[in-house]
Amino acid sequence: MGQGRGFGKVILFNEHFVVYGIPSIVSAISDYTNAEVTLLKRDNDKDFIIIDDRPETPGYKLKKQDQQNKSIELMMNLVKIKLGAHTLQVRFSGKLLAASGVGASAASCAAFARALNNEFDLGMDNTTINNLAYEGEKAYHGTPSGVDNTAATYGGLIQFTKGEIPKFEHIKIPKAVEIVMGNTGLVTNTKVAVDGVKERREKNPEKYDLIFEHAKALIPKARSAFESGDYKTIGKLMLENHKLLQEVEVTCKELDHLVNVAQDNGAWGAKMTGSGFGGYMIALTPGTELQATIAEAIEREGFKVLKTTIGV
Repeated sequence: MGQGRGFGKVILFNEHFVVYGIPSIVSAISDYTNAEVTLLKRDNDKDFIIIDDRPETPGYKLKKQDQQNKSIELMMNLVKIKLGAHTLQVRFSGKLLAASGVGASAASCAAFARALNNEFDLGMDNTTINNLAYEGEKAYHGTPSGVDNTAATYGGLIQFTKGEIPKFEHIKIPKAVEIVMGNTGLVTNTKVAVDGVKERREKNPEKYDLIFEHAKALIPKARSAFESGDYKTIGKLMLENHKLLQEVEVTCKELDHLVNVAQDNGAWGAKMTGSGFGGYMIALTPGTELQATIAEAIEREGFKVLKTTIGV
């Protein structure tokens, strides 16, 4: 049996903008997905079977089933695994909720890549595992930015810039900090969201160029604030980033409502995270007491929450 693990993630700054080469800041979270692969004697024409034991937002796994199958297929083809008289059983489990906005697909891809490496003794280092996870992400996102699989593979807090050769730099922070993630319960389609931004940008390039420049200018400020532990500044910048995401039309009423609830109850900052149109929002809540207060406020509105930390 080969085993592997991939971290969930939260994009703290510049989802969508990262697709266009603008730097983003992403963090792994303490929740994770495990993968186990086992060789079974083949008794059908399938190269692999999937057992998905992850907790989920209702309907997520069913809606993503075809993409998940394609993802496994892409990764197995890239490493040219020959199964012969065997079928590969793939089992996913772990604490990370299978939901939009927490890097669930990337966590499963990174976990599966590590499990393959373990089972077949492929000798892959982290760079190769990350590249393999990126290949799997193509099934979910078309042309992924690479930010999700990088966080899932390496962990920690990362400044990521997409390019022909993606660039990522670890950001050192004084200590892990508490956050609350509010789940809208809506399953999103990342490709549709990304394609929508592209279409609107082509129709109104002047407006979007200004928005993109504003997004780019947030990153050095945010990185400096993270390194010094200035979470008040980070919170203000998160709110700015959320407004920019509203301007490119990828939020929704549920996300905006949860951001307002978090603000009204004392969060230091809040924004949507991920592709938008549902999934999660994130509230910056340093300290377990504030974290509990914001979590309870969101739950009172009828939404589920994830209490976790960034910078792990």
